[in-house]
Amino acid sequence: MPAILVHGVPDTHRVWDGVRRHLTRGDVEAWDLPGFGAPRPAGFGSTKEEYVDRLIERLERIGEPVDLVGHDWGCILTARIASLRPDLVRTWAGGNGPISAEYVWHPAAKVWQDQVEGDRFMAELKAEPFAEGMVAGFDVPEGLAEETAGRVDGPMKDSILRLYRSAVTMGAEWEPALAQVSAPSLVFWGASDPACPIEFGRELGASLRARKVAELDCNHWTVLQKPAEVAALLEAHWSAT
Repeated sequence: MPAILVHGVPDTHRVWDGVRRHLTRGDVEAWDLPGFGAPRPAGFGSTKEEYVDRLIERLERIGEPVDLVGHDWGCILTARIASLRPDLVRTWAGGNGPISAEYVWHPAAKVWQDQVEGDRFMAELKAEPFAEGMVAGFDVPEGLAEETAGRVDGPMKDSILRLYRSAVTMGAEWEPALAQVSAPSLVFWGASDPACPIEFGRELGASLRARKVAELDCNHWTVLQKPAEVAALLEAHWSAT
């Protein structure tokens, strides 16, 4: 049974490179979401529901339950899958993706959800200042921030806007079904994340009856800042099942 790693926003599968270097198993796949380093199928609207459906289709083709892992939006989407299709998930792990009716979207998300301001933001977005913001606001190492910002192209910008505009009330919509998750769960969370505060990681762990909520001494991008620690947590989680 493979391990499937799902990225968030504004990332691609490359966000998992550091973690993968520290994993010992050879059956790990990091997937790109449509519009995030991968083509969008004809008619794909980049809503949260469409991303869940797309991932479910890919997981069904594997033919056996997987070890499912997500960060940021990858955390949100994979937890949703674990709640809807427990037959596809052997274990679940994720972090820094709140799923709570009490969560208030961070300032950038609110801008993206606004039709006028969001379109203007993306039209004016440049890689260099965006990378600088990742370093200053989220403690991402400079080189990794520049690589991430450099991958934000037109399709990704449009996908981000569409995804966030579909998710204004995501927490209230999706939180109740977390009680249906039956897979053994692990939550890993950057404890100093200003966009997704640690209390929502603890709340997610409680909702999922998680084996562990690991509070890492870092910011939002745990997988970039603490790849060895995240890999060790995942391997311990997988081996315990």
